[in-house]
Amino acid sequence: MAQLTDLMNRFTQSKPVTSVASTRVTSLLQELSRCDVEIALRRLDSSSEGLLDREAEERLLSYGPNTIVQEKHVGPLRQLFSYFKNPLNVLLIALAAISFYLGDHEAATIIALMVALSITLTFVQEYRSSHAAERLRAMVSTTATVLRKDRRSGVPDEVNRYFNIHLTPHGPQRREIPIDTLVPGDVIQLSAGDMIPADVRLLTAKDLFVNQSSLTGEALPVEKFSLSESSQDKDALQLGNVCFMGTNVVSGTATAVVVLTGSQTYFGALAQMVSGARSQTSFDRGIHQFTWLMIRFILVMTPLVFILNGFTKGDWMEAFLFSMAVAVGLTPEMLPMIVTVNLGKGALAMSRKKVIVKRLNSIQNFGAMDVLCTDKTGTLTQDKIILEKHVDIYGQENEDVLEYAYLNSFYQSGLKNLLDVAVLEYASTNERLRVEANYRKVDEIPFDFQRRRMSVVVEGKGRHVLICKGAVEEVFSCCTHAEVNGSVVQLDSSHLEQLVQVTRELNQDGFRVIAIAYKETQPNTSNYSIKDEGELILVGYIAFLDPPKDSAREAIAALHRHGVAVKILTGDNEVVTRKVCHEVGLKVDRILLGSDLELLSDEQLAEQAEQVVVFAKLSPAQKARVIKALHLRGHVVGFMGDGINDGPALKAADVGVSVDTAVDIAKESADIILLEKSLMVLEEGVIEGRKVFGNIVKYIKMGASSNFGNMFSVLGASAWLPFLPMQAIQVLTNNLLYDFSQTAIPTDNVDEEYISKPRRWDIANITRFMVMLGPISSIFDYATFALMYYVFKANTPAGESLFQTGWFVESLLSQTLIIHIIRTGRIPFIQSRASLPMFLTTGVICTFGLWLPYSPFAHALGFTPLPMAFWPYLVVILLAYLTLAHLMKSWFIRRYGLN
Repeated sequence: MAQLTDLMNRFTQSKPVTSVASTRVTSLLQELSRCDVEIALRRLDSSSEGLLDREAEERLLSYGPNTIVQEKHVGPLRQLFSYFKNPLNVLLIALAAISFYLGDHEAATIIALMVALSITLTFVQEYRSSHAAERLRAMVSTTATVLRKDRRSGVPDEVNRYFNIHLTPHGPQRREIPIDTLVPGDVIQLSAGDMIPADVRLLTAKDLFVNQSSLTGEALPVEKFSLSESSQDKDALQLGNVCFMGTNVVSGTATAVVVLTGSQTYFGALAQMVSGARSQTSFDRGIHQFTWLMIRFILVMTPLVFILNGFTKGDWMEAFLFSMAVAVGLTPEMLPMIVTVNLGKGALAMSRKKVIVKRLNSIQNFGAMDVLCTDKTGTLTQDKIILEKHVDIYGQENEDVLEYAYLNSFYQSGLKNLLDVAVLEYASTNERLRVEANYRKVDEIPFDFQRRRMSVVVEGKGRHVLICKGAVEEVFSCCTHAEVNGSVVQLDSSHLEQLVQVTRELNQDGFRVIAIAYKETQPNTSNYSIKDEGELILVGYIAFLDPPKDSAREAIAALHRHGVAVKILTGDNEVVTRKVCHEVGLKVDRILLGSDLELLSDEQLAEQAEQVVVFAKLSPAQKARVIKALHLRGHVVGFMGDGINDGPALKAADVGVSVDTAVDIAKESADIILLEKSLMVLEEGVIEGRKVFGNIVKYIKMGASSNFGNMFSVLGASAWLPFLPMQAIQVLTNNLLYDFSQTAIPTDNVDEEYISKPRRWDIANITRFMVMLGPISSIFDYATFALMYYVFKANTPAGESLFQTGWFVESLLSQTLIIHIIRTGRIPFIQSRASLPMFLTTGVICTFGLWLPYSPFAHALGFTPLPMAFWPYLVVILLAYLTLAHLMKSWFIRRYGLN
């Protein structure tokens, strides 16, 4: 085992795999792929007969079980507690605790309920999402067929039965063992339908085709063989004699030696990339920045109010209670609830369109997204091989070609590959092709790797016909004639150029091309062999493609109309990708390959990512790197994918989208899952996200500007008046009613021009809006102060209650009505109207505020009935305020734009 230990130490050095594109593990696979079978076995301290049981036990202790890394489970209590660490929630809880300590239990209860409701809604929505690495493990087969050279001695029979040992104790034994007990050096057997249980080097292979589309993005299965690789710089996934954990055998059989297990496998590396902490999205960053903006504002203003009132009024306890009430009033305590309810409403709207929203904040990110990167296979395409063309040697459609292809696929014995299935499915829709009843099978010449073709012989219509299909070059080599317009002509150099041109054009269009040839044979022959595949008549070609989804072209066009650029990030080759892009209406000037991308620095890649539309032959890590490069240029990036290889990119994106046919790892890494096959729901998701963001920003702009203006009013009044401008209980009541009026914001309408292009967090813009619009409210607060102080003579301690009542009513009504100005860039009430719930809540709160000074609660709240002469003044003040606010808002939008 010493040689194996040295080998592993040299390449892995016991370090976890964190990069799939360039790891020492990849180097190990590449080195072993270039070795002969016997040398590879010796390097792994193994043999073609497998390991001894004691060797396997030792290696299991040394290398650990064959399981991939699991994401650390976060229990429900810990996850619930994590939501309390939000700075805004911490501030609100602290204010609630202070209010409770000072005896203001009502305020403490209200604030605590707001925090609890917001946290509960978020927790319920997000706890249902499970963990990506756990799903990765579930994809792997639970047992593997392994060769071991001796049975266990000196152990109970139950253990032997557990390892399913039925053969003699001499020589290699074929056993079914749990997959987690596989170790490097184990020799395993593979057959059709098996999941590859580890990263392995093939020892023998017969007609072996492996589906690795979930790793590479290639729609067609790839053929694997045991011959040594000659290339020195081949990408690991392109190695013809290496198979990877998580892929599966489509057809054929093989034996292989295990090279890497567990977290050291290519698959395990992906699990590590997916299981780490998620990066902060643009939505998270925006909320975080606004929260700290308001906290800093509160930390400056609250002490100022406290000190100013303490010195001017002389009652420091009253000043402290008032400053605490002001702090609560300044805190946008409804923000967590408004955000959560808005996102929840968006998630509910999307669920009606058969879309699962796993992470609530992804709704807003969907709307802010200005670049959507997408995998090709299974997302834009149907992830299903279909027969697209059946043409003669000149590229013209020909029914005889289809009939010969159908007979070959129908009568082929054994497991039919995807191309045969595509031919049979195509024929099932064409009654004229149901010709098998007119034929019977005589013999078959099976496919093998050297010939790369197969033939069937059928009898019908009084003749024996050998029908051959296979790789174009191999079938060409057997043909001496060709069928042209129903006539058989001898092939010569004049035909060769035409044959090559037709197949080249098909290949350049992204088609997988299979040649079809035939010849009539002697009716008395019943046994056929490879030597009979000669002097064939080339009849034409069948061409296959993984076609785009019907809705792909329309969906991409719709995204472009809404300001979202679409880029393709695929592991498939550039030829097929260019064809699909043409089909879905994406203009491709040039394609950046993974091999070229690897040579670029992050800054160079960021520059290229701005210009390039298509990236091909990418590894999973390279997909994630392209997304990070776009982040460097300030883009909000979405990614849509469905394969194992899309997990890291889905996680790196601001919003990850998966489709209905995706593997579990993609669904678990995604934020949004589309259950319908139509991609048009992408446009609807973008619009819904922009509506959600628009309504959140309405609350933020209104709250920030209103609070900023109120502080000018409070500071001025505190310095000027001999009494408090408003009692603490009145401030809290005003704040509670105002907050209630905002609960209908999530239901509000959003103007068409707002949702026409991506919107993102712009704290600088919000700050400018707060600074410019906030003082306007102070102007009319001071007008109210002057009205109460000079007109209604509320300038003595006896008039204190009247002054406070007048400002309470004006402040509540102006704050409640201003949402109708701020909610739209248009003329309010005329060009743009709020939703019915918004009108109702505004009306209810305004009415309640007008009633309070005359209500049974007036005395407890310190209110005095207002004189009738006050109301005309109030109407003028409110109309003037709303008009000036609209004019300032309109100027602001012209100057700084709508956001």
